[in-house]
Amino acid sequence: MSIDNLRSALPEYAKDQKLNLGSLTRSTELNEQQLWGTLVASAAATKNPTVISEITDEAKEHLSEEALDAAFGAATVMAMNNVAYRAKGWLGDDFAQVKFGLRMNIISKPGVEKADFELWSLAVSAVNGCEHCAVAHSNVVREEGLTKEQVWEAVKIAAVIQAIAQTVVVEDAR
Repeated sequence: MSIDNLRSALPEYAKDQKLNLGSLTRSTELNEQQLWGTLVASAAATKNPTVISEITDEAKEHLSEEALDAAFGAATVMAMNNVAYRAKGWLGDDFAQVKFGLRMNIISKPGVEKADFELWSLAVSAVNGCEHCAVAHSNVVREEGLTKEQVWEAVKIAAVIQAIAQTVVVEDAR
């Protein structure tokens, strides 16, 4: 199994991440599609080829092709939006009403349930450090009926996947 490949490749100093990954992949807070889509979207957000490949390989056993594409779509559209929304915030009030002017059609037609796509967008925004987008997507998923525990579960997944990607980079450089 590919998650097992990641876990077994982690060194002793990353034992916490090994344990965290094991418990998060058995999450009972999220349904199967939410869990695996969050794992895939978070992996894509790390930009780490090993993490993306290992998680995607296993996720194919749990997600439809449409859901897999939607998870990657969440990662790519949020890569754009996280940069643009952060920049609008930094640039100040003068830019608050500036037309966004970038296509993001996938948000309205992601190919999966709105709550799931928004949850994945939240996880990617957490990895990318975009407060504006994380708050906005959290609000949407809460309006769609997800609990604060489900939101936090997605954030925990994003955090652990980012930590694992960091560990892989460190180990490759050693």
